[in-house]
Amino acid sequence: MKMIPSSPHGTSSMAEKRVFDRLRNIFNNDADMPLTVYHSLNLTNHKYKRFGEIDFLICGRPGLFVLEVKGGNVGCQKGVWHYTNRYGVTNHSVEGPFKQAESGLHGLMSKLKSYFSDHILTQMTIGYGVLFPDCEWTQNGAEWDNQTWIDAQSFNNLEEWLKDLFEYWEKKHRPRKCLDNIFINKLNDYLRPEFEIVETLFGQIGNVCDQVAKLTRDQMAFVDIIDANNQALCSGGAGTGKTFLAMELARRWTYQNKKVVMPCGSRWLKRYLETRFTIPGLTVTLINALEIEVQRAGVDQFDAMIVDEGQDIFHLSSLKHMDRFLKGGLRQGQWCIFHDTNNQSDVLNKPDPKAIDFLENFQPVKIPLNTNCRNTLNIINKVKSSLGADMGVTGAGEGPKVREKTAFSKDNEVKILEDELSEIIDFGNIPYSSITILSPFPYQDSVASCLPSRFTRQINVLDEFSMRNFPPQKISFAQISQFKGLENEAIIIIDLALPDFSKGNYSNHYIAMSRPRAVLSIIFAAEFAKPKI
Repeated sequence: MKMIPSSPHGTSSMAEKRVFDRLRNIFNNDADMPLTVYHSLNLTNHKYKRFGEIDFLICGRPGLFVLEVKGGNVGCQKGVWHYTNRYGVTNHSVEGPFKQAESGLHGLMSKLKSYFSDHILTQMTIGYGVLFPDCEWTQNGAEWDNQTWIDAQSFNNLEEWLKDLFEYWEKKHRPRKCLDNIFINKLNDYLRPEFEIVETLFGQIGNVCDQVAKLTRDQMAFVDIIDANNQALCSGGAGTGKTFLAMELARRWTYQNKKVVMPCGSRWLKRYLETRFTIPGLTVTLINALEIEVQRAGVDQFDAMIVDEGQDIFHLSSLKHMDRFLKGGLRQGQWCIFHDTNNQSDVLNKPDPKAIDFLENFQPVKIPLNTNCRNTLNIINKVKSSLGADMGVTGAGEGPKVREKTAFSKDNEVKILEDELSEIIDFGNIPYSSITILSPFPYQDSVASCLPSRFTRQINVLDEFSMRNFPPQKISFAQISQFKGLENEAIIIIDLALPDFSKGNYSNHYIAMSRPRAVLSIIFAAEFAKPKI
């Protein structure tokens, strides 16, 4: 069956992982009954709980079926359920797994009624089942029929049990009919965003912890395409989710017991990714450290390779060095390189055309990312109108207007920056941690160092080691060139000259203007400041 996501997500349950693997490998030869299985669906409008969860949901022509998984030893005495895990710890509950599955199903149907008509939903077969993959289930009860559960003794016959489960619920709810493909596609389009989530690159705004960003429909489809191909070149402008997809792909490939390496061109990005995303089997490293890392991983070569910010490695020397440490090399090995399409215009320095030709000779699948999932429409339109750069479409809503001012002296720029910080903090209610100041200069050479002490005391100058705890509790400061691949809620750009199309190189403008998620403030420096960019 088709699994969404393609590897278990957000669970430490070994029982769920066993069920996941077994479901993946059944019904694959039955073209007349294509089925999709969703793992771990959260329901915010559960019938009587504020937050409910479905372990597995099967969707296809037979109908919709909720599966509840209970690992370890399970028992029920006098209406109290006992669940003992592999560590010998026992939990008790008055609600049994059959009631959990049934209430999860009702919660799901309540949610579907807000989108689909009752006429269509009442024609569907719906049902639920409970799996005990670790124990033998010998108890009888009024809450369940024998057809609605499977235990360790018959777990190897999961496919036959599911066929019987579908038939049991179809007979119980007659007259019902099989769903047609058009409705199944609509149902899957509605359900999938509820399951396919990945962590945002910036996962903390103020006191809000672990935000998540839903991948857009085209991005979710592209992850499947990449996963199904041996080699891929994935292109998109800043904010189109390249790092999100790279880490999601890493999670999928490592789940297949592959040793995956992610070479980085930036020390800052390497430090951030290796501390923020803990994925067993993934090695995040600098390109020149590949020889050391392959030894640490205890292998001769890595099984697969993923590159984020690929434009940084589009040089024949870098590619040939990477080729040595990938099983099968770049010609036959498994790899995916994410890169910024704007490197192929005049926005950034062009990569070596020979390097791109070298990769394209291997005939990788080419995937364009067109949907921006970081920046607001106002920011996207500002970058496009100012620089001609393509950062995708859609965006994260309208957002605040871009704030743009020009300073005509150093003192004037300091005063504008001071006023801007005061307004964003005092009137915008944006915490220090959500604000990053970007300059083409080091801190001591920037106007930020000339701010009054009440602000300089609150500024944390970033380096590669501070990426372990980014964002800091203070206002952060970074040189633009070091902030590639990173983001924050509010970005204030200083010390940059106004764009001059006759010069043709807007590397710092593009990088800096594409970093904010919501608030972009630009303080252009007139002729008094000429950054060396």
